[in-house]
Parts: sequence; C-alpha cells; structure tokens
Amino acid sequence: MKFLTPALGATLLLSAVTAHAHQGNDAHKDGIHSAPAKAVNAPFDIVHTRIAREGRTAVFHIAVSGKAGQSRPSATGKLAGSSVFSYVWPTSLDPSVVGFDKGAGILAFAVTSHPDFDDTPLYDENGDGKLDNDGDLWHSHWVVLKADEACGKGALKVVDIPAGATPALPKTWPGLPLLIDSPGYSPVFKESTLEVRVPFDDVGVLTDASFDGVTAALRVNASVHSPLLCVANVFKVASGTLSLPGKVGK
Repeated sequence: MKFLTPALGATLLLSAVTAHAHQGNDAHKDGIHSAPAKAVNAPFDIVHTRIAREGRTAVFHIAVSGKAGQSRPSATGKLAGSSVFSYVWPTSLDPSVVGFDKGAGILAFAVTSHPDFDDTPLYDENGDGKLDNDGDLWHSHWVVLKADEACGKGALKVVDIPAGATPALPKTWPGLPLLIDSPGYSPVFKESTLEVRVPFDDVGVLTDASFDGVTAALRVNASVHSPLLCVANVFKVASGTLSLPGKVGK
C-alpha cells in the first residue's frame, strides 16, 4: 500500500493551512477530483472529495476506486500499538467552531474504525445494549491535529491533553486525553462512496472554508502515553499535495 511519509504529510498540511489566506478564485468549486492509483488499496484510493452545504448541514463526501469502508484493521486484543483506519477531511476551520480552543491546531473531520477500543461512549452503534464494544464499526469524529517529533520527524498526531489541563471541549468529548469529539454523526457507505451529514449552528463558518481529503492509518502509542495517537501511514491525499484546494460548495 503506497503512502506518504508522516513527516512529509505533516509539513505539507501545516504549510497549506498557513497559506490558505492567499488562495485565489482558482480553488476547486466542486470538490477535488483525483486520478485512481493502482498502488493504493482500492477502498482508500480517493477519486473525489467534496464538502457541500445543504441549508444548515455540511455533507462530507469521499469516493474511492473500490468499495468504500471494505477494509478495516485487524484486532490485536490490546490497546497499545493498535491501528486506526480513517477517512479524513482536513479543513481550514478553526477548532473553536466545534467547541475546542481557538487556534488549538488543524481541525479535521474523520470517519474511523479500530476494533481494539471504543471511543464513542454515548452511542451503541451495533445495537447490542453495550456502549463500549463497537469501535470496529465506522463512526465519526472531529479531531485537532498538530505535528509532534515524538511521532516521527514532522509527523502529525491528535493533540494530547496534558494532565491537569482544562482546555475547551465539545459536549460530546469522549473522555480521552485528546482533542477529539465523538458527535455521533452516522457515516453512510454506498458502493464506492462515503457520506456524512454534519449540522452546524452557524453555517456561515463554512463560507470561506477550504479542505482536502486523506486516507490514513493511525497508531496508538505502544506505551499508551503522550503522544497517544500518531498518524503512521498516509495512504492517499486527494490533492496530492495537501494544499487544501477544495472549497465548500452549495
């Protein structure tokens, strides 16, 4: 499976967010179209990425060359060192729009699967009456990302919450020591596509927002310690350069 190095991916993404203010009218109006790549596992081979507005709702969309959601991590039986597969929309939105502190990092929306732990304690995705045993089913998150050398040179992580710190957190924060939200928005997979409908109290924040699309694997630290969750492999980037060329469309 072909992937970018975490260091290169992080550098490109951080540069893209910084440069967002300088983008002109040549940004993609109707999402990002990507050529299929035979070297990438088809369920993660992004061919189209879009965020569209429908009233007060944003529709997050990714299409791949294979069957979306078909590939999930194998269970290891333990949290330490376990994997997380993800479809991710990095955005230019400030983390404060969903309840984190302003300027906390790069706000991204993600759909993930990880059989070795459950991080949606408010929801029973598999309907068995238990709230802590369905992390393997695809589910959604908001996450805040930053580079951390402890994950590898220039590599990204989900931002850790230091012991004793009291950052601003969304109401559906799952209790993990990370800047992560588990809002319960249901991903819908249909053949080659994945879509999630996400409501916004202030849809105006999407007016000038830009985005990209990424498929990736993250890994829980073997010592289950800060940094807790690092980006390990980037399978594909929709734009090829993490330049956030997508513009939210109506």
